[in-house]
Amino acid sequence: MIEVTLDGKRIALMGHEKFLVQVGKGDKGSYKTRYRFDTGGGNAEGAFKCLKEALFYYRGINVGNGYKKRLVCYEFSKPVLARMFS
Repeated sequence: MIEVTLDGKRIALMGHEKFLVQVGKGDKGSYKTRYRFDTGGGNAEGAFKCLKEALFYYRGINVGNGYKKRLVCYEFSKPVLARMFS
């Protein structure tokens, strides 16, 4: 198990997480998954690498003109790890 801090949130990585980078438009619009990062049932170090890669792609998406983005992991009790909107 590896513990990391992301935007003030403590995250414990076990090795079976799936990280999703999602993009949406508008106030009430739904999100669509643009990128998916899966550890494939590996170890916690593999999950840490997947989290780093998901953050790289998340930060690379430019939001503007009513678009929004978020980083999600549905295996966690609070699935939304990061969110940004314009």
